[in-house]
Amino acid sequence: MIGIGSTQQEGRNKLSTASGNGMHARTSCFNGNLLAVSNSGKYATNEDFCKLFTKDVKGLYLLSFLLTANHEKAERCFVGGLDGCLNGNSVFREWALSWARRVIIRQAVRMVAPHANPAGPVLAALRSEDGRGLRGIALHDARLARVLALEDIERFVYVLAVLEGYPDQNCAVLLGISRQEVRETRIRAIERIGNFDTKHCTANAPLAATQH
Repeated sequence: MIGIGSTQQEGRNKLSTASGNGMHARTSCFNGNLLAVSNSGKYATNEDFCKLFTKDVKGLYLLSFLLTANHEKAERCFVGGLDGCLNGNSVFREWALSWARRVIIRQAVRMVAPHANPAGPVLAALRSEDGRGLRGIALHDARLARVLALEDIERFVYVLAVLEGYPDQNCAVLLGISRQEVRETRIRAIERIGNFDTKHCTANAPLAATQH
């Protein structure tokens, strides 16, 4: 009798333990699902990025244009940036804008390869025939013209380090150059922008754009 009672008690203990484990497993699963749902709400969705690119289309396109110095490339860079955001890594919703700008920067680096062509054509936009580059920039757009007049590597470093505020190390990683090169190029770019002659901006500007 003692053996049977002990066996029954052992059975009840195992059943109780199994039930407790099952409840714990279900509770853990439930909490895990709640955590997943909670975390999913923190990340930017495709809809968030579409709204972002629509709302800040001018700012994001301007970044693309400043980096590529070419309207056609800027459009491809902008579209590629959106595609990269929609199909890339998950990011927190509050970081969506900074992430979108970083994706556009990486897209522009791949397109232009400034580190491979540091002495790119200066004032290429001014010499373009479509009239959409520096030809149509009036005096009040002189700051934009100065940036576009820089060589490729100078322009990228200036936009990243000065306009976007990236640290030298981040610039070096994104552009594939050393921090020393970033510092030297930034200094050179700032000097060239300071010495840029604004007559390049207005020599071919429409007459109406210069009239007050």
